[in-house]
Amino acid sequence: MIELKRILEKRNLPNVMMDQNSTVIKDDKMWANRRQEIVQLLGSQVYGFSPPAPSKVSPKLVREDKDAFAGKAVHSVIDLSFDTPRGEFSFPVNLIIPKAVSEAPLFLHIAFSPNVPDKYFPVEEIIDGGFAMASFYYEDITKDKDEFESGLAGMYSGENRKPDEWGKISMWAWSAQRVMDFIQTLEEVDKARIAVVGHSRLGKTALWCAAQDERFIMGISNESGCSGAAISRGKKGERIRDIVKTFPYWFCENYKEYVDNEENMPFDQHFLISAIAPRYVYVSSAIGDEWADPESEFLSCVAASDVYELFGVKGLVTEDRLPEVGTKLHEGRIGYHLRGGTHYLSRYDWQGFMEFMRRKLY
Repeated sequence: MIELKRILEKRNLPNVMMDQNSTVIKDDKMWANRRQEIVQLLGSQVYGFSPPAPSKVSPKLVREDKDAFAGKAVHSVIDLSFDTPRGEFSFPVNLIIPKAVSEAPLFLHIAFSPNVPDKYFPVEEIIDGGFAMASFYYEDITKDKDEFESGLAGMYSGENRKPDEWGKISMWAWSAQRVMDFIQTLEEVDKARIAVVGHSRLGKTALWCAAQDERFIMGISNESGCSGAAISRGKKGERIRDIVKTFPYWFCENYKEYVDNEENMPFDQHFLISAIAPRYVYVSSAIGDEWADPESEFLSCVAASDVYELFGVKGLVTEDRLPEVGTKLHEGRIGYHLRGGTHYLSRYDWQGFMEFMRRKLY
């Protein structure tokens, strides 16, 4: 990997394999502590700390179609509710279980739309691929606006956030974990084969969710870019200054310290991918999505791969060069593809996710 290492050296990345005491991580047992250190670091400096999980998540069936999608699946809408410091909170979840598969693997899709299917969510194709699905609309959790009174945000601290308290990415990720609590009760689903999926800002959310919650076997990020899969140092397109100016509420207040100050961050986004090791990660990029910067997303996967070696497995398996359009890398535990086109969660992307999950977990 001489060429890729040369490219990465120019980014001057912090060493994910060295802990905060400058101790080099040499094996998987040492990594367990380092992983917790990374999750704490990203919580305190980027996404904000979430509250503890509720003691109980209660499901209520709202409606059910036992012959959905040409009779191939059961589609249920379930309200999940739980207690918060300011009373009960609930949100709806779509659950689609294929009839042809028992104990199906499942994609948990953090969605931009309450509609099932929608332009980003080709449900019937996913059913035909042998997968179950759960989804929730992210704004059913809290509005994607610079306020902390709507939905779940208002059930906790509201506008008086501490510098390291959760932003909305953490709220959406925490809510995905509550869906996972419910999924753990389902006999129709294989609890060992559950992946969390998101596009763009919700790709950032999916990675942060999987980094924190080891019940997810895979985190899938589609074009998550800045503060998601893409390395921040030397990044093209959107930088921390851009994202914090436009979407400060996605993050904790401490993240503002790194505006035009990426070189002094004690982390970079390969830490986020590394925190999922030795589980599976899939990062997908689009060549026309210059704002997300496909090269920085790819290099983040390369930089995280050393952690997988601690477990005797491969991270990203790639030739020693930057990828071309049409590249699919499915050999290691970090999957990656680069497609043509622009910022979008396409059927091509879903086909890549399914191919990778079949190859690794079927």
